[in-house]
Amino acid sequence: MRVRIGDWSRESGIGSGRLAAAALAALLWACGGDRSGQPAPPSTPGTGSAPAARILVVTHTEGFRHDSIPAAESGIREIGAESGAFAVDYCRTADDVRRLLTPRELAPYRAVVFANTTGSLPIADLEAFLDWIAGGRGFVGIHSASDTYHDRRAYLEVLGGEFVTHGAIVEAEVRVDAAHPAVAHLAPAFRITDEFYRFRLTGGSRTTLLSLARDPADGAPFGAGDPLAWHRSHGSGRVFYTALGHRAELWQDARYRRHVLEGIRWAAGT
Repeated sequence: MRVRIGDWSRESGIGSGRLAAAALAALLWACGGDRSGQPAPPSTPGTGSAPAARILVVTHTEGFRHDSIPAAESGIREIGAESGAFAVDYCRTADDVRRLLTPRELAPYRAVVFANTTGSLPIADLEAFLDWIAGGRGFVGIHSASDTYHDRRAYLEVLGGEFVTHGAIVEAEVRVDAAHPAVAHLAPAFRITDEFYRFRLTGGSRTTLLSLARDPADGAPFGAGDPLAWHRSHGSGRVFYTALGHRAELWQDARYRRHVLEGIRWAAGT
């Protein structure tokens, strides 16, 4: 942009000092460089600008550690970047858990994902963390997030279910039970190979999204009709859980990647 200082000065009567300041402001405005200290307008996902949300992916374990965790970390990062829906930070160690899973440190995040966590994580104040979700944030549990905090009823009630047992890894038929972006592409049923959990359901009502169509031949008791994915509310927050995700190979399955992507998007409200 050219600023015609001479013409502007003659027409407006602006003095030389005020003229220089006004010309600089006009130039910055024209170049899109806001130096006023005001926040920039929100960006739009998928346009090459910053993602719409940040999520924190927790992969620390205090019990059994799945060898699929590295695949989960990279898979969640990839689906967020490919979709433009979210960017990812990680919480990998006990020190990370103590430092990051507090309302103050969680302020920038729209959702937290427990990706194959196990055991009782060293969150300094679990009730405060659950209240953070209830205040309008999202929580996503993947596979063994239900094998986490067996000793804390409050967590299990927010999640909606507690892992009890599983059998061998087998292929099984899974039924889609409700309309939701996380499962619409899988309807009405599909077959997939994984480790299938059995649960003790906890907390209040939930909407079942996926369930076992029949007893899988995995050696574990029962199974037909048992839920595999659901969503529920916790206060003003959104909770999404999928039991699928034991095997690293699932993170190369486009069906599973979309399942997780849409679950995170829904929980984060993006």
